[in-house]
Amino acid sequence: MAEPHLNREVLDALQEVMEDEYPVLLDTFLEDAEERLRLLRDPADAVHLMETAHSFKGSSSNMGAQRLAALCNELEQRAKVAMPADLQQLVGAIDCEFALVRPLYEAERSRATNRAAGRI
Repeated sequence: MAEPHLNREVLDALQEVMEDEYPVLLDTFLEDAEERLRLLRDPADAVHLMETAHSFKGSSSNMGAQRLAALCNELEQRAKVAMPADLQQLVGAIDCEFALVRPLYEAERSRATNRAAGRI
């Protein structure tokens, strides 16, 4: 079976801890991810690429985006030995994976917002 794009257990735990702030957390992650993708697409240098991949890996993992975190980990490791220009295919894979998970997070935000509105 294919690895899920989002780990439901992680999202459920985050929602339980964050309660009404959960949609804000999702929005913050999406905004942050967009900025990190921009930095990955046009890195200043290999060190900057590694640092961005590392931080994106951590936030993706914390938010349950397992495949995205794995791709960022691969980029971080490969950036230690390859030039940024040689890693653009992997950056493209990260971009594609984020394009898949973004609507999943947006749907999650809608569900969480609707659940919160129903409790009022």
